[in-house]
Amino acid sequence: MERPLGAQISHMLKDRGVEVIFGIPGVHNQEMYRGIEEAGLTHVLARHEQGAGFMADGYARATGRPGVAYVITGPGLCNIMTPMGQAYSDSVPMLVLSSCLNLADQGIGRGRLHEMKDQEGAAGAVADWSLTARDAESAYHLVDRALTDFMVKRQRPKHIQIPIEVLEAPASAHPERTAIVGGAAVQPDVAELVLDAFIGARKPLFIFGGGAKDSADVWRAVVAAAGAASFTTYAGRGIIADDPLHFGSSLARPGSAKVIAKADVVIAVGTELSETDLWRNDLGHQGRLIRIDRDPAELNDTPGQTRVEADAAQMAKELWRRREKLSGKTEWRAEDVAQTCAAWRAEIHAERPGILPVADALRAALPAETMIYSDMTQFAYAAKEVWPMDRPGRWHHPCGFGTLGYALPAAIGGKIGVGDQPVIAIAGDYGFQYTLQELMVAVELELTLPIILWDNGKLGEIEDSMVRAQIAPNAVIQKNPDFVKLAEAYGAAASHPKSLDDLGEAVKTALTQTGPTLIYVQSDIAL
Repeated sequence: MERPLGAQISHMLKDRGVEVIFGIPGVHNQEMYRGIEEAGLTHVLARHEQGAGFMADGYARATGRPGVAYVITGPGLCNIMTPMGQAYSDSVPMLVLSSCLNLADQGIGRGRLHEMKDQEGAAGAVADWSLTARDAESAYHLVDRALTDFMVKRQRPKHIQIPIEVLEAPASAHPERTAIVGGAAVQPDVAELVLDAFIGARKPLFIFGGGAKDSADVWRAVVAAAGAASFTTYAGRGIIADDPLHFGSSLARPGSAKVIAKADVVIAVGTELSETDLWRNDLGHQGRLIRIDRDPAELNDTPGQTRVEADAAQMAKELWRRREKLSGKTEWRAEDVAQTCAAWRAEIHAERPGILPVADALRAALPAETMIYSDMTQFAYAAKEVWPMDRPGRWHHPCGFGTLGYALPAAIGGKIGVGDQPVIAIAGDYGFQYTLQELMVAVELELTLPIILWDNGKLGEIEDSMVRAQIAPNAVIQKNPDFVKLAEAYGAAASHPKSLDDLGEAVKTALTQTGPTLIYVQSDIAL
């Protein structure tokens, strides 16, 4: 059936398995909205394109399916570029479709509505790729290219822009789907190279990043068979659970370098070992380092390593199939690991007094299957180092790009994706105000969503950093609104617990409410 291309794209996305679109309509992209209802898609109206992008990110992290957003030319695309940068850093499958000026009008500088000098290039700075569809055939090709890349390559955001005249033009239906086969098996000689590292090893150590989260069960079995100790990055939390030789997500602890130096072989799987994983210049290894990653670009930045380009899930299966070569002999001692972890917890408590008791109370009040979205806030920095996770993909944090305002809209996207599964957001008083307008989306959709608002009345992390650098703290104290009244003005429920027991009850109540609940927690609640 022939329709305007904007409508055909919605039908194509529905046919390719997309269920939800996040976005904001405007005169430049209204043709993309012509087919949304007809195609059977659900559209979520954000209050700002940044919110739409974070919702798409949160939806993708919760479901494993691409988060899709529709935005307008110029400012709409600029507003969503921050979430695109976050999705790039954290390997999140996000597809952004925007309108753009007609080809004859681009780059002329006539002051047209929403005009940019180089819209495609601007988005390309924060996306895996950014391309222009000049006709229906190229639009269909680019949509399928993006969805295929999400399946067979490292997942990162893509941007497709379509000129207004092309969106409006009649177009034939999209092509039928074709089968996609990916995940090539690991060759035996590559698996043998990794297994040979265990010969004679007395202290093998694994480090898991988010790239290994889809094969957690197999990796747990491999680690146990090898008698290995382990760490995870923040993105890899939950890959290892209930293992007495697991050091947790404590790579950022300065003492982790000394632990890693004791290992005679270190196998790093699906992790960049980036600055935001380590917060130091080097890993600290003295023994052999083997890095396993599907992205070859990530295998070239650590000296003295063995580089293995392979899919983490396929490698796990191959190692488990040959597990008889994993001796299980180890000199790691569970009591030493427990003592080290206890010492690191004490360090965190000393660095950020009053946070860990609140985190413990919050964890005790939440169902085990709760999905958590956190913002750039000191509460999250402390809690995600000590809060144990029994499986991956349950705590989502804006690592890498490190943007403020992530938690609330991302949690909304996540809640839309997982339905009845409990979801909460954790935000600081400053970052919450970046995207607080998205609270109305949660109210509008009647989402059961507790929002933990941690208020220390300042940019606490920045103040601490200035003090460490011997800079007089400047511009780190702000005047806050009455958050409880603000939430109520939006139509949300709100509470202000005065004790840890009150906090637990407030969370349990919020999980039974229709609609969101802001739970306002002052930073001295446990002091």
